[in-house]
Amino acid sequence: MSNQTMAAAFYRGDKTFAVEQIPVSSPEAGEVTIRVAYCGICGTDMHVFHGNMDARVGHNRIVGHEMSGVVESVGEGVTGFETGQKVTVRPLDPDLECPASQAGYPHVSHNMKFLGLDTDGAMQELWTVPAFTVHALPADMKLDHAALVEPVAVACHDVRLSELKEGEDVVVVGGGPIGILVAMVARDAGGKVIVSEVNENRLAVAAKLGFDTVNPAKEDLVAIVNEKTGNKGADVVFEVSGSQPGVDATTAVAATRGRIVMVAIHAKKPTVDMFQYFWRELKLIGARVYEPEDYEHAISLVAAGVIDAETIITDVSPLSEIQAAFESLDSTPTAMKSLIKVGDFA
Repeated sequence: MSNQTMAAAFYRGDKTFAVEQIPVSSPEAGEVTIRVAYCGICGTDMHVFHGNMDARVGHNRIVGHEMSGVVESVGEGVTGFETGQKVTVRPLDPDLECPASQAGYPHVSHNMKFLGLDTDGAMQELWTVPAFTVHALPADMKLDHAALVEPVAVACHDVRLSELKEGEDVVVVGGGPIGILVAMVARDAGGKVIVSEVNENRLAVAAKLGFDTVNPAKEDLVAIVNEKTGNKGADVVFEVSGSQPGVDATTAVAATRGRIVMVAIHAKKPTVDMFQYFWRELKLIGARVYEPEDYEHAISLVAAGVIDAETIITDVSPLSEIQAAFESLDSTPTAMKSLIKVGDFA
């Protein structure tokens, strides 16, 4: 196989990707090589594109982790997978010796390697990964839809940690890709969901998906939440905006003993009104990535059509046009979820 080559998209710094031919290699013991079908562009990938993660990823990195594909080959000792089987990857390679892993939380291990950031990712025709990261998909799942499993798993983890109960009132602050997925998973779990978002394009998508929506730049979010909840407030609030106004909204709309889930990554330390946590006995929950059970739940939700993949996926570009795809997201961010079609799949 050493004389064969494949296409791979490298981040080269300065908002630049280069699609190059690289040698094909075989999987080693304990590894699976996947022929990549689709790879979503994540908010983290956009941070890489903007140069905000150069210290971590360098200028010779293949990014991408929201992917789908089929098994190409398996290394020695790998069982349970066969060539041509549809799969996706849970892109976490934990340090199993650290205290967090020893306590049962390897998904937030101290020295975690995130595939596609700390190692090369899925924006290449063949991606070789540790077998323990691979999840089987239903044979009839569409591979473009399957590229949503990773971000849906984020949402499943967020909703699970919120301990959302059927009939509870939910406010999702931030209606971007993850916010919309959190809203869909929360609704499936029985929550009565309001999406708060300032971008009119995103509000239109949320409304199309059947959610109550509020634009807090034009409407009084607190008054609307109180009106819809009998002045109780939201039992669960998800902060997915990554903004200071979003953080302010979480405590303003929360009910007594409400649970606030911090989903977004904040570039700067936000100011948090701790008095409200005291006054109404609020609970703040951090939620990062996902665990295996969240991946399996996400696969089942995508397979069942609970996630409206056709609405969420707004555009698809070939790997050869990855530069234009990132630039488009930068200049006209009207897309909800952009996919790169890496391999030649139907």
